[in-house]
Amino acid sequence: MAFRRPAFRLLGQCKSRGQLSGPRPLRANTAPRRAASTFPGADASSRTSAPLRILGWAALGLAVAAPLTYKMAIDEPLKMDSPTLAQRDQQLKTEQGVSDTSPMRLRMEKFVKEQQKAIVKALEEADGTRFRVDEWQRKEGGGGITCVLQDGKVFEKAGVGVSVVYGTLPKPAILKMRANHKNIAAEDQIPDSLEFFAAGVSLIVHPKNPMAPTVHLNYRYFETANPDGSSGAWWFGGGCDLTPSYLFDEDAVQFHRSLKDVCDKHDKGYYPRFKKWCDEYFYNKHRGETRGVGGIFFDDLDETVSDRENLFAFVQDSLKSFVPTYLPIVEKRKDMPFTEKEKEWQQIRRGKYVEFNLVHDRGTAFGLNTPGARVESILMSLPLTASWKYMYEPEPKSRESRLVEVLQNPKEWV
Repeated sequence: MAFRRPAFRLLGQCKSRGQLSGPRPLRANTAPRRAASTFPGADASSRTSAPLRILGWAALGLAVAAPLTYKMAIDEPLKMDSPTLAQRDQQLKTEQGVSDTSPMRLRMEKFVKEQQKAIVKALEEADGTRFRVDEWQRKEGGGGITCVLQDGKVFEKAGVGVSVVYGTLPKPAILKMRANHKNIAAEDQIPDSLEFFAAGVSLIVHPKNPMAPTVHLNYRYFETANPDGSSGAWWFGGGCDLTPSYLFDEDAVQFHRSLKDVCDKHDKGYYPRFKKWCDEYFYNKHRGETRGVGGIFFDDLDETVSDRENLFAFVQDSLKSFVPTYLPIVEKRKDMPFTEKEKEWQQIRRGKYVEFNLVHDRGTAFGLNTPGARVESILMSLPLTASWKYMYEPEPKSRESRLVEVLQNPKEWV
């Protein structure tokens, strides 16, 4: 009996591997063993030949399983799915952290998260109220952090959100993007799909006092990935704009001068180009007026504009300029007296703000149509309160009518 057990163990091992790699191998029939050892009529020759038969079956099982096991070892790596871009990046962050030599997507993610913390801290200090912080994950890869302050002392609503999105572009989307980015794929080699990465920070602040202006900001980075995980096509986008209910020219001048200084540091042509782009983009076509007094806006900045490092530096400087640009304006206006009529006008202007975001804004439309989208984060930009009055017109030569006049005819502030 002792010498039978190793043989059965060997046969069992061969059988397991054979089952994993292909057709089920032949199995030894245990009936002869029962006949030889149990039934009283079994003769001596049967009992003697049983071990030999078992070893024979074991050898046959090994002969069948060995090539199948070898084939499995050779073929299996080819059948395994390659890691996704999100998995590759997570492994990189775990093993190496994020440094100046890391892929741009990881550097952008790290930067916007750092700036989110700095901006939230500055707004909390200005208001005296803490933000609610929600972290969320996407099953497709990535996630985000949404920070929202509501009913504060200074801000009726403020939101600072970071989103990191991994996904796959289908062929129709690739074809559409080629209109602005020919390097996303060769015309005769357009793949059925491409992995992509997008990361950015979005901000909106709606002050309580109608004399203090609303502000919006967004800076983002997008890239596609090659099959080996290396970077394919890429571009930056973003901007910052001011939307007052009551216009103080000095505030608009200060805001635009700060943005122009940042732009001029990198390229003298940026500010006039991006200021015009902002006026044209944040435009309520159905109202015939801009959403506010503008700022800068840009999209699709890629290697045709500058190299990636220089554009990243421009985005970094632009985002870092927000706190020293906007908070001094709020500090001047947050305690100014106002009437119920002026508060009513603020609500009407906020209604126009909502109209633009829901009707014309491409970012809102893209977010709401992205699989796995977090709707609360996308609609974070909407004010807490707004109003729509039928056929409302401001009184002629009033402060309200002057604002409308400027919105219908954008000014050069610097």
